[in-house]
Order: sequence, then structure tokens, then C-alpha cells
Amino acid sequence: MELYNPIIREVEALAGASTPKRYAYDPADAWEDTGAFELVMLRDAAFELGGSGKSAVNFTCVTSSAELVPGDEIVVCGPDLNELNGDSHYARIALLRVGDIESDDEDDTEQAFRAIQDMDFVKYHVFPKGYMIRTSSESSREQVRISREAVQKGMTFRRIGADFIRQYKQNRNILAVKLLFITAPEADYAALTRDAKTVKDITMSLTKILEGMPTDCGSCNLKAICDEVEGMRELHFGKEHHTTE
Repeated sequence: MELYNPIIREVEALAGASTPKRYAYDPADAWEDTGAFELVMLRDAAFELGGSGKSAVNFTCVTSSAELVPGDEIVVCGPDLNELNGDSHYARIALLRVGDIESDDEDDTEQAFRAIQDMDFVKYHVFPKGYMIRTSSESSREQVRISREAVQKGMTFRRIGADFIRQYKQNRNILAVKLLFITAPEADYAALTRDAKTVKDITMSLTKILEGMPTDCGSCNLKAICDEVEGMRELHFGKEHHTTE
């Protein structure tokens, strides 16, 4: 699966000029997860990631490349939670390495494509204590309200990231996770937002391919994404070839 690779390659370059902090994943680092939606009242909040109208970008990319996602890692680009003094721009990018889904067996390929959507849904099942996540799938926005108590108890992106990765690793299709938390003021959040839209378009196109699409490019409403993303058109017509055999 290489459709998302160009986006994966540029993510860190968009994350700001400061040297990122990198942490290997350790399940023991994971922040306490309540297992249910975590409500943090505004009066109890230390600050919000994406609050006060600031950027709050989220997307998930899937790849089969061990070069791009060699192992489980948490990358923090910008101030950590214990270094922020107020609302901040924010992005959380999940890069997932999976097994090679390119297969001559149509049923195996379809199952793998549908698994991509299941992987993205993991974000709806992570509930760190004192970390209230509000997600909009339409706008690819993820805003987070952090409680003062959580910050005082030592909440960091390393520990939040470990909770996320622990949940991702429950999916047997996910071999490795690289999770980026971006708060750097100089990060290119506009470009990250554009990437989030492209990721959404790619995933939507995969869904359309599985459902069956017109083979006349001129009449297809997803022609633009096929033109932009290398391999998408070949994937479409490869699926059509399987379907008509």
C-alpha cells in the first residue's frame, strides 16, 4: 500500500523547524484510559489544543513501507503538554505500517481495504483521563481539552501517545505505528489541513472502487484524485479487471 507515501514523506517537514523529540513506544508509559468519553469542564481546563480558533488537524496514513514507518514511535514537534501555557495550534498524525495488501486474491484485497477504515476508527476508542477529544470527521479536526489536574499529574504527549498506540496495536493488521504530535507555532498547519483532505479523498476513492465505479474517467467524479495520487488509477482498473473476470 503506497497511495499515502508521498504525504507520509513530507509530514515531518511541515511540522516546524525545531528538532523533534522522539520516544520509543512502551506500553507501561500509557496514560490511564477511562474506557469512556472523558468530560473536562471548561472551568477545570488548563488549555485546549486547537482552542481559541487555532488549527487542530488530524489524519491517518497507511503504508506497507518499513522505511517510512520502521517501528513504534512517538514524535513530539513543538512544546509538550507540560510546556504549554495556553491554547495552542495542534495536529496529531498517525502513520500506520500494515502488511502488503497488494494481492491477486480479490477477497483478500477487499478485506484489507476495508481494514483501513477500521484502523482510522481507533481514534474514537481512546479516552485518556483528563484529555477530552472532540473530533470532526467532516473537517478532519481534532480539538482536545486538557484538565489542570492531568497536567499537574505529569501528562505528556509521550504518555498519551502510548495510550493511542496501545489501542492501535489491538488491530492485527497494524505492524507498527508512528504517531506525531505537533504544536510548533511555525508548523505549516494549512498544508497539513490540505494533506488531511487528500487523505480523506484517497480513502473515499478506495471505498468507491470497492463499490464499483465507472471506467470512463471523463464521467468519474473522482478523476482529480486519480490524477493527483500515483497508483490510484491502476488500482481502480485492476479492481475492474478482477470484477469482470
